[in-house]
Amino acid sequence: MAIRCCIHDLAIKHAITSPLEHHAVLHTLEDLAGRGEIKLSLVGIDKQGHIDLVHLEKLLSENERSFVSLMHANNEIGTLISIEKVGEICHKHHALFHSDTVQTMGHFPHDLSKLPVDFITGAAHKFHGPKGVGFLYINRNVKIKPFITGGAQERNMRGGTENVYGIVGLAKALELAYSHMENDMKSVTALKKYMMEKLSEEIPGVLFNGDTSPENSLYTVLNVSFPPNENAEMLLFNLDIAGIACSAGSACSSGSEIGSHVLRAISYDGARPAVRFSFSRYNTLEEIDYCVEKLKEFFLVKA
Repeated sequence: MAIRCCIHDLAIKHAITSPLEHHAVLHTLEDLAGRGEIKLSLVGIDKQGHIDLVHLEKLLSENERSFVSLMHANNEIGTLISIEKVGEICHKHHALFHSDTVQTMGHFPHDLSKLPVDFITGAAHKFHGPKGVGFLYINRNVKIKPFITGGAQERNMRGGTENVYGIVGLAKALELAYSHMENDMKSVTALKKYMMEKLSEEIPGVLFNGDTSPENSLYTVLNVSFPPNENAEMLLFNLDIAGIACSAGSACSSGSEIGSHVLRAISYDGARPAVRFSFSRYNTLEEIDYCVEKLKEFFLVKA
């Protein structure tokens, strides 16, 4: 809705995103570009997934008014961008800025009275709310028409009966997330750090994808690059049998056999199996010990 309505209703002819975005953004913009409705530019990134802000400003200065969509935290490798810096650059060039905050909503504070964004998106299941409900924030200074017509629901912005149960569940989950946020941030960050240390100690050659420094990383995600192994294709199967939930890519595409577009974009060594682990306030150190032990058995016994 944010992408298509903004481009159609505000006559935007140029869009900027990164090759690391979630397919909800990337495929939508590629579809619009394929139909000839926009020119699409991809901003440069480094091997840790950081956005090249100098290149972003160059793209904005060389093109007509643009729509920019850059996610706050990458859902696979966890690298964060500065919404404040990107927003300031966008608004300096009169561009419209959408940030996919699905991964960080409920885990980092977002003060929408101060953030320089035009649109942000959130999904309840990322902060322990019900699946199938999310939200789009639209800055009051941006005027777009409904994406779905047929009724005056959602303040005339989306026709159709509201999912009341989902909305109440989302609101309550977000309220709880904010009330626990400071403690959860500390405890979950500690879990991630502990797993990184244990993996580094127990499995020689382990590397971590993305920026894992506390100030530049999503503390709920860890993307691990394991040493090459002839049985690598059986890794996720073995972990699943052991009761360990993880993913070779994004959680949304875990059933897909297509490799991760995010890892390809950061020039990842395809010979090394990569696994994404996610953490929440419900995880424990004992669970991490169990997971590392199973990984150790796989790589040190089957290598």
